[in-house]
Amino acid sequence: MNYLIPFLILITVVVFIHEYGHYYFAKKFGVGITDFSIGFGREIFGWNDKSGTRWKICWIPLGGYVKFFGDRNVFSQAEQNELINKYNESDRKKLFILKPLYQRSLIVFAGPLANFILAVLIFATINFFVGKDVTPAIVIDVKNDSPAFTSGMLKNDKILALDNKKIESILQVSTFINTSTSELIEFVVLRNNSEITLFIKPNLIDTKDAFGNSVKKKIVGIRLAPLNGEFKKQSLGVMQSLFHSINEVWFVSITSLKYLGSMLTGASDTSQLGGPIRIAKITGQVAEHGIVPFLSVMAYISISLGLINLFPIPMLDGGHLMFYFFEKVLGRPLKQKTQEGFFRIGLFLLVSLMFFATFNDLKDIGLF
Repeated sequence: MNYLIPFLILITVVVFIHEYGHYYFAKKFGVGITDFSIGFGREIFGWNDKSGTRWKICWIPLGGYVKFFGDRNVFSQAEQNELINKYNESDRKKLFILKPLYQRSLIVFAGPLANFILAVLIFATINFFVGKDVTPAIVIDVKNDSPAFTSGMLKNDKILALDNKKIESILQVSTFINTSTSELIEFVVLRNNSEITLFIKPNLIDTKDAFGNSVKKKIVGIRLAPLNGEFKKQSLGVMQSLFHSINEVWFVSITSLKYLGSMLTGASDTSQLGGPIRIAKITGQVAEHGIVPFLSVMAYISISLGLINLFPIPMLDGGHLMFYFFEKVLGRPLKQKTQEGFFRIGLFLLVSLMFFATFNDLKDIGLF
């Protein structure tokens, strides 16, 4: 229960924000909405609002959906004529699939966009109320015969940048090392008032994270520590908080895409790809350390949900946007059989990804 409750809170908030993005723009453009569901399967409880939308919580909490009036998974030119004849003029105005292309695209894109906005607001709140860590990354020890030692790094070097990314906090060093897709990581260090560039090839080792979970980690053989053992926090104003938050969301998004790309090419370890079980485990572990770490994880999960939904896979928001792109280019929607074929491919990809992630999760908790 210590893991389950924080996970349910996190996933409910992230999914609600995603679906509310769809809901908000659908209402804005006059689309009828029959259901707003958090979770799938049988309804636990719900209520109807004055516009007739059924708001409900269902038993399977791994997602949600907004169902539009007259909603269909596929839509062809032939079906458009069928719909025009089926509904009266008043009802036609509420049909999502009869809305202009740009409105349908905005409604679909609004879900992932809401997730990115949520992450920005969470990071901005933390930056504003807690402050941004600006502790310098000072090397206090270099392990003998380590990659850093071999490349010439010395004690008291101050790390300024990794792979052309400025180091603004000691906490960024490990993150930048482990998210780098380069075989040789470029370090820029300050030594005796001179900037020196070092290229270091990290070792990949099996180790434990701060919560005792098994992970594969890149290490270069250095130990960092703040001066006098004190971390420095810099208070930020509203605009500075937003600026750094947007940069953080951008960095996490680009880094995630690069890492996924490297996994597809075999350059990165696929065992680090996890699913709901791992997310629940990490969420519960982080929640024990306070509200700020919990909110940070919520922001990262929100970014991940937004990114995944933008993949051009049918059944995801990105798949619908792909169909709308074809519709714009061709001047008409794809044929129904073509769309159905794409949906079958999308279902296969999603189920395969789900099984792979679940296998990693079960292996992570020692069942395999």
